[in-house]
Amino acid sequence: MGFAKNFLWGGATAANQYEGGYNEGGRGLSTMDAITGGGYKKPRLMTYKNADGTIGSSPIDSSLTGTLPENTTGYILPDTYYPSHNATDFYHHYKEDIALFAEMGFRCFRMSVSWSRICPKGMYEVNEEGLKFYEDVFDELNKYGIEPVVTINHFDMPMYLADHYNGWGSREVIDFFLFYAKTIFERYKGKVRYWMTFNEINVLSGWPQTGIHENDPQHLYQAHHHIFVASAKTVILGHEIDPSNMIGMMVSYTPGYPMTCKPEDVYEAICFNRQKEFYMDVQVRGYYPNYKLKEFEREGIQIEMEEGDLDLLKKGTVDYIGFSYYMSTVCSTDPNVERTEGNQFLACKNPYLETSDWGWTVDPEGLRIVLCQMYERYHLPLFVVENGLGAADTIEADGSIQDDYRIGYLRNHIAAMKKAVEIDGVDLLGYTPWGCIDIVSAGTGEMKKRYGFIFVERYDDGTGDYSRRKKKSFDWYRHVIETNGEEL
Repeated sequence: MGFAKNFLWGGATAANQYEGGYNEGGRGLSTMDAITGGGYKKPRLMTYKNADGTIGSSPIDSSLTGTLPENTTGYILPDTYYPSHNATDFYHHYKEDIALFAEMGFRCFRMSVSWSRICPKGMYEVNEEGLKFYEDVFDELNKYGIEPVVTINHFDMPMYLADHYNGWGSREVIDFFLFYAKTIFERYKGKVRYWMTFNEINVLSGWPQTGIHENDPQHLYQAHHHIFVASAKTVILGHEIDPSNMIGMMVSYTPGYPMTCKPEDVYEAICFNRQKEFYMDVQVRGYYPNYKLKEFEREGIQIEMEEGDLDLLKKGTVDYIGFSYYMSTVCSTDPNVERTEGNQFLACKNPYLETSDWGWTVDPEGLRIVLCQMYERYHLPLFVVENGLGAADTIEADGSIQDDYRIGYLRNHIAAMKKAVEIDGVDLLGYTPWGCIDIVSAGTGEMKKRYGFIFVERYDDGTGDYSRRKKKSFDWYRHVIETNGEEL
């Protein structure tokens, strides 16, 4: 009973929200480098240069779905605050941070590699200084017995590919990505075993995440097809280079419950959940499901494929499913149902559940439901690689941070996760709460919205000395790991 002895307890981050050092060590620019800060219900901006040299900006919402006008290129404005440029500075603090992770007892650490740090333009050139940085990070993790869990691409398209190739809209980008993947598979063989190809593949859209300038369904699904093929080829390549590699996919999973037992609401929930299941159907089962093909037919969407693409999807299926779970939503055909904020989308408000200060529904039991649904549908090991509570933490007069609200959120979700393992028989690899150390919020660009067990002295006005201090949740999570989830 309970979690396996080798259960992977840890935490999760992403390079564009944590790493910093955006113009150091030979790194090239990424699309996320041209996105300013924002706030709750205050949109972030993408900054760009027009063909005539004039400068412009375009708003994006919390789903990062904004697009740039045609014939524009990403541009960094001087004297403007871009949160990702320094983030919370893992680039200069990785040894200190990893030591703190080790003190908590982490068995794994989920992070991403910045594509443009390895290949500055995203193409066929290699930045040795960038390769060495991650090698040092992996060596430091391995020194403490912490298993790296690496996302190969986490929302950061090299800006050069977005500017000159329209990002994933171009078939050529598949080969550029394969070169990047081959480079890191070979360099880190024996140092990294757990990989994921693309972060939250089902929400990738717009210029920031895909580099495309046209976000209509035709162009978006064509870009997604290129991403599917790139992922399948990456899985095949990764297994050839090191058969011990475990290569997974990663999906944002927010379950949709019917608002009522009205049949129309039930079907609405089926359609909502297909928005996630489609991506798992392709990457786990290896084919385009009929319901999606029928949707393409109705909408007049025609995906250009090369001969052999469908065979590649069958051969390049993943070894496990990684997913983020923060909340649930409800589905209704009633247009007057109250709405609330969600992870990358606007959600219907569930009258039976509370919401966070940022409007996200809090539903611990939903994690158990998700685990059951996914495992029974796909019969692959699962990995909860994101789960957490964004909140505005306060430093008390004595220097402590009493984040009992975070402890309560995580305790309830781990308890639900434990039921899925003990009672429902779900094969679960591990659990990495999101933002185990404070990082920049992806949706709002804020530091105010904090997730971590470790507070980083960094604020939304760009001030702060990056010093680290433990929150109350730090010792709580350490005890959870020590007892392998038996004492919450």
